[in-house]
Amino acid sequence: MNHQHSRRVIRAESAAAPIGPYSHAIGFGPFVFASGSAGIDPLSGELVPGGIEAETRQTMQNLSEILEAGGASLDQVVKTTVFMADLGEFPRMNAVYAEYFGAAPPARSTVQVAALPKGARVEIEAIAAVPDGAGG
Repeated sequence: MNHQHSRRVIRAESAAAPIGPYSHAIGFGPFVFASGSAGIDPLSGELVPGGIEAETRQTMQNLSEILEAGGASLDQVVKTTVFMADLGEFPRMNAVYAEYFGAAPPARSTVQVAALPKGARVEIEAIAAVPDGAGG
């Protein structure tokens, strides 16, 4: 077993900047652990307008950019956790989420939380397995 794995900080310039003292993601061994992403526009730093569908699309775009910076993609995601301000919006979030994952979506947990940063409706974190030779 190789114990020489190193922890690597992953920063995606094309995704919304972290709004606190955390990294976009951490790579360790063959995995990328992506912090929660919300529907924040990378250019304005503000939540995208348009409700849960628009926020979910921007969230997934931000997450995709972060994973790519770590040498992975949405296709390699093995687990997500979805945090929602209102589970009553679950069907609408779920319809957009499903557009990003094919016939074999990752394992997922979804929970309702009291509040999310910047008043977001949804935040998604992910763990991806990096293909051999990618991600450093």
